[in-house]
Amino acid sequence: MPTRLLAIVGSVTPPGRLLNATRWLLDSASASRKDLGVELINLADKQVAFADGRPPEQYKDDTAAIIESVRAADGVIIASPVYRGSFTGALKNLLDHLPIESLAAKPVGIVAMGATQHHFLGVDWHLRDVLAWFGALVVPTSVYLVSADFVNGQLTDGAKQDLKDLADAVIKLKEISPPGSFLGPRPLASRRH
Repeated sequence: MPTRLLAIVGSVTPPGRLLNATRWLLDSASASRKDLGVELINLADKQVAFADGRPPEQYKDDTAAIIESVRAADGVIIASPVYRGSFTGALKNLLDHLPIESLAAKPVGIVAMGATQHHFLGVDWHLRDVLAWFGALVVPTSVYLVSADFVNGQLTDGAKQDLKDLADAVIKLKEISPPGSFLGPRPLASRRH
């Protein structure tokens, strides 16, 4: 059974450089590994209900299908532009829908993008807090892209290498960590009291 790598682009604005970079990451990863299946979820193309506590199957939109894609993935890349010094509300809303087991002990990589280096840790800092709640296995370093990482709309070689290294790290974490096994104690949110 092939390894499944899912990438989520957490922006609801028209497609742009972050979406192109995420597509490049998936294309590069699948070209280098024949046993890899990839999927891209671009929140700009999806309708995700406001997280109000209902079961996913009660929503009449893309919410339940996205949750199932996250559950089925062996590794996840989460990409977000810097928005108000953090990640987007659309992405937070999706994360609020996910049951803990959908990301628990699952390898996750982070891609963030901003206009300049000024907020380079904004997405990383806040997203790691949320991913720790799930007990996700987050790659130690993330990719941060800025305008200078694109020349004539194309990724620079350095940016491509960073994206390739991130995908490789997520896949490597999946290979060394059996499904559902935590590298440390279970997250507090999943413990039975």
